[in-house]
Amino acid sequence: MTLSSTDREILLKLARETIARVLAGNEPPPVDLDSLSEELRQPGASFVTLTSGGVLRGCIGSIEPRQPLALDVRENALGAAFRDPRFRPLSRAELPQVHIEVSVLTRPQPFPFASPDDLLTRLRPNVDGVIIERGWHRATFLPQVWEKLPDPREFLSQLCLKAGLPPDDYRRPGLQVLTYQVEKFEEEK
Repeated sequence: MTLSSTDREILLKLARETIARVLAGNEPPPVDLDSLSEELRQPGASFVTLTSGGVLRGCIGSIEPRQPLALDVRENALGAAFRDPRFRPLSRAELPQVHIEVSVLTRPQPFPFASPDDLLTRLRPNVDGVIIERGWHRATFLPQVWEKLPDPREFLSQLCLKAGLPPDDYRRPGLQVLTYQVEKFEEEK
C-alpha cells in the first residue's frame, strides 16, 4: 500500500494531537473513520517512533493488522509516548522537541532459509524488517534499524538479545524468521 501525502499528513497529525491531548489531561482525539480514505479505514499495522535530538525516545507498534490503520497509529502514538518500558513517560515540556515517524508495515511473511549463512546473505539491509520467534521469545527490528546495525551478524545478534535469547541463537536450528517491509514517513524537521 502506498499512502497519499494527505493520508500521511493525517496520520502524523493524529499521532501528535493524540500525545498532546493526553499530556493536557484529555482523552485521545476521536477518529471519524467515515471521513477518512479507504486506506486509513482498512486494518493496518504500524509503528510510531519518537526521537528527540536524533535519539530514540519511544517506539511502539503492532506487527499484525487488527484494527483500522488510523486507530492503530493513534494507539501506538500513546504507546510510544507513555508505555515504552525502556523510557519514562513523555513530559509536556519534551513534546515540542519530539520528532514523530510513522511506519506502516506490510503483512509479515515466513522467511525460509537453509542455514545461518543463507539467512545472513539473503536478508536485505534497509529493506527487510525482521521478526524472530523461538518458543515464547519474539522480537522485531524495523528496517530502519539497519542504519545503526548494517552488519547482518550484528543485526541478528542484537535482535536475539532483544528477544531474550543468546546473541548467537540465530545459528541454532528451529528459529522462525519472518520479514516485512515498511512505508516510512515523518514530520518535517
